[in-house]
Amino acid sequence: MGKSEDSGFRILPYLRPVVGFLPEVEKPTKVIPLRDKLIWTLLALLIFLVSSQIPLYGITKVVGDDPMFWSRMILASNRGTLMELGIGPIVTAGMIMQLLVGSKIIAVDNSNKEDKELSNAAQKILAILIALFEAVAYVFSGMYGDLESIGTVKALMIILQLVAASIMVSLLDDTLNNGYGMVSAISLFIATNVCEELLWKSFSPLFENGEYEGAFVALFHFIGTVPNKFTALRKSFYRDTAPNLNNVLATVFVFLVVNYFQGFQVNIAIHNKQQRGHSESYPIKLFYTSNMPIILQSTLLSNLFFVSRLLYNRFPNFLPVRLLGKWRETSYGGQSMPVSGLVYYISPPNSVLNMINDPLHAVTYILFILVSCAVFSRTWIEVSGSSAKDVARNLKDQNITAYGGTEKLLYKKLNKYIPIAAYFGGVCIGILSLIADFLGAIGSGTGILLTCGIIYEFYAEFMKETRSGQSVF
Repeated sequence: MGKSEDSGFRILPYLRPVVGFLPEVEKPTKVIPLRDKLIWTLLALLIFLVSSQIPLYGITKVVGDDPMFWSRMILASNRGTLMELGIGPIVTAGMIMQLLVGSKIIAVDNSNKEDKELSNAAQKILAILIALFEAVAYVFSGMYGDLESIGTVKALMIILQLVAASIMVSLLDDTLNNGYGMVSAISLFIATNVCEELLWKSFSPLFENGEYEGAFVALFHFIGTVPNKFTALRKSFYRDTAPNLNNVLATVFVFLVVNYFQGFQVNIAIHNKQQRGHSESYPIKLFYTSNMPIILQSTLLSNLFFVSRLLYNRFPNFLPVRLLGKWRETSYGGQSMPVSGLVYYISPPNSVLNMINDPLHAVTYILFILVSCAVFSRTWIEVSGSSAKDVARNLKDQNITAYGGTEKLLYKKLNKYIPIAAYFGGVCIGILSLIADFLGAIGSGTGILLTCGIIYEFYAEFMKETRSGQSVF
């Protein structure tokens, strides 16, 4: 296993014997019509929704606290079903591979077709291994009941189902990413989870303790049953036992703000050297890295909380485990919460009152969100091939240069705006996420940001297809 001075370890060729055994979806040989893309996208969504309701065979009940409580919506997972792991293994594997390649630990030549195929194969293998690890951890931690009562055969069946479901999600993502769909399956599933949460908390008909869960249903119920209409409206807007209208309005407000900022961009004039008089603009958006910073941050936090909760369950008196995170055994909405340690200070405060009572926690959390979003955003452009140097090289290969200038001028302009867009865009994403959380928006600030970006991406792709002459009917 060799390592060159600037290319990293050449370990991908060792994966050639297993590549042929990995399931994959071939790219289409012809252009897929818009109508077919919509059908494939809806089919993938239907498979996800059905799988999210199919319980795992072999479990008697789901017991104990949920170690993935903090990120189920973002990772598109549903507890106790085939979608237990959601997109977690795939996103985690992608993050690890990008960091390994970007830091030159593993050498990948993206201009080489075989290297790209081997890199994708390595990511799939890593995702399967992560899914296997998480499935084994879930079963042996007693999340589905005592291992002795479940039995060896059923325990193996549960692990097999979780790994198989993760492979299925990977294939769905490959299908849509390879040109059969409008957006990636990962983005589609995240947006679906957040929209489902918003609709449910707005119109849920569940009735408990004299109130309806849905904010709008509760509004009409209060107006019809409470004699004092002012009191009815006050309860509809400010009740704290269930979603209220202020939560809905905060969600709409954040959605509009995010979509407003989606239009912020700087245009660099470019032209094709092979076409006389040709001129167009190369846009650099404020959200240059899209929703990747928040996805990477959410994945990091979910894995950290997951490991901390499992370790504290097993070794509650071990000092390093307590430094990582100590969890309160009393239930908060059916879920234990961190009360000290690293995970406590990077977890969101439960309320404004908690922020006032523990300002160090609030300040630490805010700084962590802002700094991590900026760092992840800046790092992502380097490891994903979207840095100024990479963009300039790609444009040069297409015989495109700066309008009225040279390749050197083009690189200078790109290098001026892209790093700023990465850092500042990452900070803006962090700020919007914090504002959404503090306003009490439904679906969490992270979820709303992701959903806004995904819907905008879907709309842009749809308009691109229609402008090219495609039609739904």
